[in-house]
Amino acid sequence: MTTFPDSAHPFRIGTRGSPLALAQAHETRARLAAAFDLPEDAFEIVVIKTTGDRVLDRPLKEIGGKGLFTREIEDAMLAGEIDIAVHSMKDMPVEQPGGLTLDCYLPREDVRDAFVAPSGGTLAALPAGTRVGTSSLRRKAQLLNKRPDLEVVEFRGNVQTRLKKLEDGVAHCTFLAMAGLNRLGMAHVAASAIETDEMLPAVAQGAIGIERREDDARAAEMLAAIHDTPTGHRLAAERAFLAALDGSCETPIAGLAELSGETLRLRGEILRTDGSEAIAGERSGPIADGAAMGRDLAAELLGKAGDGFFDWK
Repeated sequence: MTTFPDSAHPFRIGTRGSPLALAQAHETRARLAAAFDLPEDAFEIVVIKTTGDRVLDRPLKEIGGKGLFTREIEDAMLAGEIDIAVHSMKDMPVEQPGGLTLDCYLPREDVRDAFVAPSGGTLAALPAGTRVGTSSLRRKAQLLNKRPDLEVVEFRGNVQTRLKKLEDGVAHCTFLAMAGLNRLGMAHVAASAIETDEMLPAVAQGAIGIERREDDARAAEMLAAIHDTPTGHRLAAERAFLAALDGSCETPIAGLAELSGETLRLRGEILRTDGSEAIAGERSGPIADGAAMGRDLAAELLGKAGDGFFDWK
């Protein structure tokens, strides 16, 4: 029989310390409390500083890639210091460390990128030479593919840090995820949301994943109660696509799965790092075939790309 947490023995939720990460942890706590009719003090939110949060003056590709936002949190879970970890799924490597599993997703938010410019306007209307800030290789490559006349500058940090950089004139405009702005109650910050036909989002953008120890039966039972099955289906296809491409922070990759009844549509895109070439494709089929479609689409795009496609230019 499962022993549920209480204020004396709280269920410990690990998270990064940014305002967005904390908002996601609070959403997870609220959903668990509601599902099991537990008070909020039966849960403890534990903030863990990650390397990705500490080192902001260099691109992610130079200091280790996606795992920089998860490694310290996962180490804490393996050490028994926390019970679960809440992650932005677009930051998650496609493989988990031994002993950990990821099988719970909350309902997905808006998947689109937000165009953020204090002066307003649209991406298409930017004058040549405009300085655009982004740390995302995907966004950089997609932008330069459409607008090679723009200047892209490195722009790392959480939402608030990036907005301050805009205010300080480091760049004239930037991109954020609409999902993050919505979760922070800051949707008004976006000058516009960029439709997915114009800029395909990062794999798993807008999704929150909750990781646990494989052998923790209590955590498995609790997380099963808040898992969103449609989001799980979509991410199974997207992350299989990413895994087959060996996706990391060093490769510009975009992917999005959408559901319509019992059919799943998966779109994918890979780009040269300088934006000079983009290769896209899609698959549609039964939901149960999502992961297989992801792998098949990845093989098709890699076949068209040839050797050296992702080499730095």
